[in-house]
Amino acid sequence: MDLEAFVREQVGPPPVRLLELGCGDGTLALALDAAGYEVVAVDPVAPAGPIFRRLRFEELDDPRPFDAVVASSSLHHVEELGAVLDKVTALLRPGGSVVVSELAWERLDEATADWYYGQLRALGAALGRDVPPSVATVRSEWEADHADLHTGETMLRELDARFERRVYAPEPYLFRELGGPATEELERTLVETEAIRPLGFRYVGSWTRETPG
Repeated sequence: MDLEAFVREQVGPPPVRLLELGCGDGTLALALDAAGYEVVAVDPVAPAGPIFRRLRFEELDDPRPFDAVVASSSLHHVEELGAVLDKVTALLRPGGSVVVSELAWERLDEATADWYYGQLRALGAALGRDVPPSVATVRSEWEADHADLHTGETMLRELDARFERRVYAPEPYLFRELGGPATEELERTLVETEAIRPLGFRYVGSWTRETPG
């Protein structure tokens, strides 16, 4: 299920007031707006348009509560994760939802890195891309590139401290880095057979004014 369909399934049909945290180029926000949702989308590099706010999430000031907050590949970048999630709870109505699609970069193990390297080599040969010289290089570069980002474990812990977990689903992620046309289907099959680890996950939680657990 693609992310738009997943969000719509979790928040229900319009009218629903949605906030997207870290909207990037606005693709998801525009699709949800076109589907009839009331959308506010925040990002320092947000595109122009009435639904967009070109600022940091921490700077958002909106007097009306939201029914749901959506964050796709954005929480691992924020500086103060706890403070951002506290603001999410402040912006939600009681019973509102947080819908997250994220990266658990620390889960890249040897088997997953070996498969990833093989895909890089195949695409490099087909498309003339530069390829790292070894699996060890892939792993060291991956860790160096992500070391300053929040781990999946940290994000889940902070989410569960504030929300009642409704959905947790491991997901393929590396196909986004690879960009090969058949890579997502192949990666999903290997994840489902436990040949490699899923580096992505989806999370849905409800806020009830009380800290879970």
